[in-house]
Amino acid sequence: MVNPVPYWHPDADYSSCPFFIRRMNTSGYIKAAEVPRARLPLVGFIYLTSGEMLLEVERVPLLCSAGQLLLIPQERDFAILHYSDACGFTGGFKQAYIPENKSIFILPEPFRQAFWFDDAAFVGELFNMLCNSFEKGDQAFIIKGLELLFTLVKNKKEQAFPETASTFLDRLFRPGAPLSSPADYALEQNISLNYLNRTVKKATGKPVSTWIDIARLNKAKRLLKDTRERVIDIAAAVGIFDQAYFSRFFRNHTGMSPSEFRRVMHG
Repeated sequence: MVNPVPYWHPDADYSSCPFFIRRMNTSGYIKAAEVPRARLPLVGFIYLTSGEMLLEVERVPLLCSAGQLLLIPQERDFAILHYSDACGFTGGFKQAYIPENKSIFILPEPFRQAFWFDDAAFVGELFNMLCNSFEKGDQAFIIKGLELLFTLVKNKKEQAFPETASTFLDRLFRPGAPLSSPADYALEQNISLNYLNRTVKKATGKPVSTWIDIARLNKAKRLLKDTRERVIDIAAAVGIFDQAYFSRFFRNHTGMSPSEFRRVMHG
């Protein structure tokens, strides 16, 4: 069964679970609960076959795209801030599964690696077989499958996310922080808007304005779902003071008006 959202249950006991994996498919998914913040006693992993996901590990943003494997060290606090048509696999495994010669995974930083073309397809199929083996309880293949995965992973440290882009994304998705204009975010770091935009786009593939729209949309959905505030007040809360423009903005991104979205959420 496909679990539509990237999900780790914060109250689950994984201490006696050496390995778990779930399929993930958020394509076209609208009525998704917020993904809870988590801290696993396992090495967490995400492998995307399509789409993208923005995570925060100990307040450091990390962007994971199609064909990328992300490993999160055990006992590190992390949360998923945004995902778009993200399909692939999520789960975790005990540190003991990591071969001794792969010391990179013992480091306390997240690790990310991109696979290209045939390698990406092979890794996706390998995770699919791991998922099938987990559902059948085939522990022997799980061990062999993880060993094969580690032979494909390069023993090198993940390149640091640019501080300018990291600061911008942290500020943008910080809970309770008001949304500002692109110029305001640049002013906060005492840099030009052009420099901020170039740095963010190079690091994430998206310009500053697109990330602000993503944050606006996420916040608007949350307020429509969880509060009874008027649409005009929600528009103002996400930095749009023209209700007609807000309705067009919301419909362009979701295919429905704010009122229609609220009715769907409340079923």
